[in-house]
Amino acid sequence: MKHRGRIGRFFLLPLLTWVAAMPAVAAGRSLTVVELFTSQGCSSCPPANANLIKISNRSDVLALSFAVTYWDYLGWKDTNGRREFTQRQVTYELALKQSGPYTPQMVVNGSTTAVGNSLPEVQALISDAAPLRGPALAFSQDRIQIGASAEAGDADVWLVRYNPRIEATPVARGENGGTTLQHTHVVRRLDKLGTWTGDEVSFPLPDPQAGLKTAVLVQRPNGGQILSAITD
Repeated sequence: MKHRGRIGRFFLLPLLTWVAAMPAVAAGRSLTVVELFTSQGCSSCPPANANLIKISNRSDVLALSFAVTYWDYLGWKDTNGRREFTQRQVTYELALKQSGPYTPQMVVNGSTTAVGNSLPEVQALISDAAPLRGPALAFSQDRIQIGASAEAGDADVWLVRYNPRIEATPVARGENGGTTLQHTHVVRRLDKLGTWTGDEVSFPLPDPQAGLKTAVLVQRPNGGQILSAITD
């Protein structure tokens, strides 16, 4: 299956090799990555979910909704929650100099953060975000190609699988009991593919999952800055 990403389409090896030496922004429109950490058990989260739906319609934004698990004890277990999503948010806290995780939180390009139910504040962070200038990315058959770059230091390569459609989830108990919540770009899978060290490299991708889109993030370790992003 061929993946076609927003940051370029490469089919010939010579062209791929040439573009690999260019920064990601030169290969096409640079995406701004907006991650929402949310929970179906959090009464403050529905407005943030609605804000992510609005943001997800922007062609220059990669919106991702991560369902955390630490509110499950309130009486409703989040149907999308996974421990690895909670851990991703916890990892951000030290990097963002915060005392602990909270919902709803939005993180922009791994570098700045805002309360997710404040749309003006989130939009301001998106407007102020610098274009991603890491290595060029391209989907090639069942692999992700990552170009060379002068960026110093290693970076993690993350695979994200998410549902681009709006989901409606009835919640029977907890703080949102008796309501139906809407979410979009719900992350179903998060896997570390490997490490990028500055040289051109490629990683195999797992088989596509029906109804889900694929994104790849190149990110500094330990909740650091996102250098490059692509989605199909």
